[in-house]
Amino acid sequence: MTRPQTGKARILQGLLGVALVMVGSHVTAFDLDSDNPIKVSADSARLDDAEGTAVYTGDVVVRQDATELTADRVVLYRTEGVLDRIEAFGQPAHYTQPRQGETPKTDAEALTIIYAAGENRITFEKQAVIRQEGNVFKGDHIEYNTASRVVVAEGGRDADSDGRVEMVIQPRQSESNQDGAN
Repeated sequence: MTRPQTGKARILQGLLGVALVMVGSHVTAFDLDSDNPIKVSADSARLDDAEGTAVYTGDVVVRQDATELTADRVVLYRTEGVLDRIEAFGQPAHYTQPRQGETPKTDAEALTIIYAAGENRITFEKQAVIRQEGNVFKGDHIEYNTASRVVVAEGGRDADSDGRVEMVIQPRQSESNQDGAN
């Protein structure tokens, strides 16, 4: 027998659902299986074929189509000749993915952004913020599994945080409000 949900449980379930939709369906990072190239520009680069790494420093911009990552330092990792991990470090590092169909534009930032394609994971660490259409998701550590579409967020106690995860969720616009009619 299931217990009926209380008002607080329904609200919490609704907020969790909105958060998962807001973050989970929209942060897809770079498509490493795409035929479209990933372009990198920076002040300097160090490529190490033996290690399978490329380290870019100074005003780094990583771009694939209109998806863009900017940071002070970016490390690309190759395994068996295939790019499978991107680590970005900045004050903060920024990630932008444009609107795709009905998926709104995503802007994210954190001191560290790690995309691990082989693990289907994007991690935003330290002062992480994800923004979409007025919605804001903040935490010290936000991890998104791109395969299962599961988001795990944690707060952290430091000078910049009160140790809690924060969300600002905008009300949905009704069709009549979008058309200007009331």
